[in-house]
Amino acid sequence: MAFGIKREELNEWKRKVKVGELAFLTHYWQHPRFPDLKTVTKAGCSDIDRLLHWGKQYGLKKEWIHYRAGYPHFDLLGEKQQEILIQEGLSSHLSRFRMK
Repeated sequence: MAFGIKREELNEWKRKVKVGELAFLTHYWQHPRFPDLKTVTKAGCSDIDRLLHWGKQYGLKKEWIHYRAGYPHFDLLGEKQQEILIQEGLSSHLSRFRMK
């Protein structure tokens, strides 16, 4: 279950992903498999080669890509999520969603 984002933010992420841009969407999240985690960042791009190349620098594997609803993306969680957000210059996501 996702919450804490506006419809406009989701639509902008989808637009960017569809046109082949690398886009990030962080939101609050609950999942029974990960009870201690409260957020997820979706790093998406419809250009699979670009997404793979980007993910490789962070040790992300091809088999971790989700292809749901035409928006290929990696789900970034926990410490890896925080590390990547900092490296990508998106520390505002950390403060907005109280990850630090």
